[in-house]
Formats: sequence, structure tokens, C-alpha cells
Amino acid sequence: MSQQERERIELLETRLAYAEYTIEQLNDEVTTQGRELDRLKHQIQLLIDKLQGVEPSQIASMAEETPPPHY
Repeated sequence: MSQQERERIELLETRLAYAEYTIEQLNDEVTTQGRELDRLKHQIQLLIDKLQGVEPSQIASMAEETPPPHY
């Protein structure tokens, strides 16, 4: 095996190691984001449940209000 072939193999091994490291980092980030997404979904569901349990306001909407008298 020539010196040039050894250098090429070494370069490929280095690139492979870097690619594996990058894939590990990306996998960790995706896992973290997945957990965060699950947490946020849970919080949104809690807010939806809370809002659905709130009694309607006693204040009429603008469409239901009688117009003010005109002078």
C-alpha cells in the first residue's frame, strides 16, 4: 500500500469519525427537542382543559350590546 493510499484511508477514517460524532450530536438534539415538544403539548392540553372549565363571561359581546342612544 502506497503512502498516498494510506493518507487517503486516514482522511476517510477521520471524516467518518467526524460524521459519526455529528450524527450523535444531532440525535441528542432531536431527542431533547422531542421531550420538549411532549412537555409543551402537555402544557397546551392543560390550558385547553382549564379554558374549557372556565364559566362564560357575564359581559356581553359587542354584537349583543344594544347600541347607545343617539341625541
